[in-house]
Amino acid sequence: MAMDDRFEPVACNHEGIALEGFVARPQSDGPHAAVLMIPGATGPGLSFEAAVQAVAKAGYVAVAASMYARGADISTPQAAGRHFADLMERPEVLRARVVAWFEAVCALPGVDPERVAAVGYCFGGKCVLELARSGAPVRAVSSFHGLLATHAPAAPGTVTPHIAIWTGGRDPYVPRADFDAVRAELDLAGANYSATEFARARHAFTDPDHDGIAEGIEYDAAAHRIAWSGTLALLEVILSA
Repeated sequence: MAMDDRFEPVACNHEGIALEGFVARPQSDGPHAAVLMIPGATGPGLSFEAAVQAVAKAGYVAVAASMYARGADISTPQAAGRHFADLMERPEVLRARVVAWFEAVCALPGVDPERVAAVGYCFGGKCVLELARSGAPVRAVSSFHGLLATHAPAAPGTVTPHIAIWTGGRDPYVPRADFDAVRAELDLAGANYSATEFARARHAFTDPDHDGIAEGIEYDAAAHRIAWSGTLALLEVILSA
């Protein structure tokens, strides 16, 4: 993953696979609440790094996590896509891996393990929803244009976080059936959630770095700002409690 003097490295191990990421910290002394942040399938870009910094500026330990093994080639969308496809074909591993990252964040110095949230984009949006479905004691989850389908729907009474889902009504990667299904799933599970559809938004609507790189991918400044503001409000309310 990206690394420069704005961030410090962080490591995680999942079933013998070395994973890596980076951390941005608030300037004040901790312990602080923390936010696990997972990028899209192609890895962290400039807008993701800016979001990590913004979360740290808001007073949280922001932990950017890669779901791929250390050294994985993500130099092109095609190369990254192979790693993405591998995890999508092994959904039980995907879920266990994001739980491993959550546990690693809880164990970091300066982090209050009782106040940890998760935010994800696209593929990362799916990952944080899988974390919520796992029953892990994450406090809040926000999924930006995340993939919503799952191999194992949440069981009733197991979903602990407040969940915010932000999706695009014209997202070709998230059909309306998936949006309807995740709401039905969370209703059945008794989850506390909100699900917002931006009627004209397409996939990756929060990400100017990927604007127009493929059919159905388009940045939407209004949807981005609304979803981001809502997520910061969610973190403020839930992680200060």
